[in-house]
Amino acid sequence: MYLTRFRANTARPGARRLLSSPQSLHAAVMASFPGLLPTDTAGDGPRVLWRLDHNARAEVFLYVVSPDRPDLTHLVEQAGWPAAALDPDTPGWQSRPYGPFLDRLAEGGRWEFRLTANPVHYIRRKDGEPTKRTAHLTPVHQKGWLLDPERQERAGFRVVEKPEDKRLLPGGTTHKNHVHHGDRYELTVRDERALSFAKSPEDRSQARRVKVVTVTFDGRLEVTDPEALRRTLTQGLGKAKAYGCGLMTLVPLATTPAHGEIPR
Repeated sequence: MYLTRFRANTARPGARRLLSSPQSLHAAVMASFPGLLPTDTAGDGPRVLWRLDHNARAEVFLYVVSPDRPDLTHLVEQAGWPAAALDPDTPGWQSRPYGPFLDRLAEGGRWEFRLTANPVHYIRRKDGEPTKRTAHLTPVHQKGWLLDPERQERAGFRVVEKPEDKRLLPGGTTHKNHVHHGDRYELTVRDERALSFAKSPEDRSQARRVKVVTVTFDGRLEVTDPEALRRTLTQGLGKAKAYGCGLMTLVPLATTPAHGEIPR
């Protein structure tokens, strides 16, 4: 497994086109692996995951987790700094083996994490209707999606609670039959994006457009099941993985990343 980081040159038209189209960016990511077909990522094994981090208007990073080392030359040419990449020591992206980091995960370890996800639930509007997958649209429900005990157990972690003396709001209050978590947890949700795009450039039908709501979670977690967390980090968490969701990254709680890790 490999963890890769690429910085997009947002001043270039090619970068802006890629960043505005999850379909195009997914295709560009998959094109980084000459021997990997899209069908090779199906099933329960390792797959290609990607995520965009919009840290600032001119600072956008693409992260990729993949079974094989990628070749992002085409991305550098379209959306990077091709002249700077002529130096063999700085090809335009960073890619490092992920296995040694995954092997370090141990029960009880605490890490900062970032996850872009597609928090959804299933609803039935009328009796007898089939359930429909629907996005969570409020921060309270989006946090609740990640804080779901069963989801965290399957994923191999639990989100850390804040000490009582660091909470500004009550630890949890009941409101309209759901739990409002206040600021009980070391967890923030931001950068909600409502994406809507055609499945293909030729498809102009509004009815068949793909609609995905994504949010980014930042927080702290404690490892409860190292093997399950390794699966989460290599297989993703939640839906819409082809559209930049599901990739979780970890960094040590210290501000300086450990040697051999790619800082986020």
